[in-house]
Formats: sequence, structure tokens, C-alpha cells
Amino acid sequence: MQGKIAIVIGGGQSVGSSEAVGNGWAVVTLFAREGAKVLVVDRDLASAKETVAIISEADGEAAAVAADVVEKLQVKAAIDASMARWGRVDILHNNVGMSVAGNDALIEEITTEAFDCLVAVNLRGMVYSCKHVIPITHEQRAGAIVNNSSMAAWTNYPWVGYKTTKSAIIAMTQQIAIQNAAYGIRANVILPGLMDPANGRGTRARVMRG
Repeated sequence: MQGKIAIVIGGGQSVGSSEAVGNGWAVVTLFAREGAKVLVVDRDLASAKETVAIISEADGEAAAVAADVVEKLQVKAAIDASMARWGRVDILHNNVGMSVAGNDALIEEITTEAFDCLVAVNLRGMVYSCKHVIPITHEQRAGAIVNNSSMAAWTNYPWVGYKTTKSAIIAMTQQIAIQNAAYGIRANVILPGLMDPANGRGTRARVMRG
């Protein structure tokens, strides 16, 4: 990771949170500790800046950019910011996703609005970021793309929006890997299970217990 340029989309942390470590925050701080320069992208700029401040205190290098993954121009602007600052992109890590917060539900109960929201946040946002990073990595003849899916894609997850979109991320990543291997680009998908952060295990448990 030494000297690599990484973009982590969804790299913020709940502002002032000390009770739980989010996925994005954990990834960013690990990348920085291993020597990467990290662009922290989050819908909440204050959250991204808090992550950057933690990295800076440890003598790492990072910058914060605000972008909502459902807005294609904002995603492109974030990628452009990395190029303007460091001149390349070595790693793209997509870490944004939601279920309960997007009004996910059983298939017989899901609304059109909720399903469309979950597709936009969980899946379409990754399409946008990959769309704008892949041409850069083609020119570099190198790069790595890491997308967060979930074990919900393969297990008996109750709600249709999250399960469907996280399953689609697996297929999308496979396609990216196959179509871009000749350019020296790697694409991998991570399927985490339930974790302890407050926005993970606790939220699902509260909802399922009613």
C-alpha cells in the first residue's frame, strides 16, 4: 500500500462516534496506516473530515470530499478530485450500502420508492464510481477495485432490496474482473456478515424483534 492512491467511497464515520467503528472508517485508517494516500468520500463532509483528522494526527495523508453516490456528477467530481490532487487512482473501494434506513421490506410489502432508493444507493452508485475509475486504470495499466457486497446475498436475509442489490454487486464485480484483467486491473468483492457496529447488528436486531 505504500505510496498508493486510494479512493474510499463511504469512508466517513458518525461524527463524534466513539462507540462503534464503521466499515469505511476502518478501511480508510488501515489503508493510511499501511502507507496509502486516501481520498475519503462521504455524503456527510463533516464525517469525512473527522476521518481525515484522525489520519492526519497519525501522520498519514488524506483528503475529504463530499459526494452522494446517487448523484452521478458528484461521484465523477470525487474521482476527478483524486486525479487533480495525486494524478492517479490505484485503488477504488466502494463501501456504501443501506437496508433498514432505506425502508427495505419483504417482497410483498416493499414500495416502489423504497426499492428504487436501495438500487440507487447500493448498486447504481458503484456503477458510477467504477465507470469513471476504469478508464483511468486502463491508461495506467494497473489498478484494484474492491466492492462491498454482503453475506445477505447468499443467506436467508429477510428483505428484498438489500439482498437483491448485494447479489447484483457480485455479478457486476465478476464482469469487471473478467473484462479488465488484460489491463492489469483486479476486481474483488467482499461479503461481510453481521458485525458489531451500532448501525449493523443492533439495528437489524431491533427491527426484526419489532
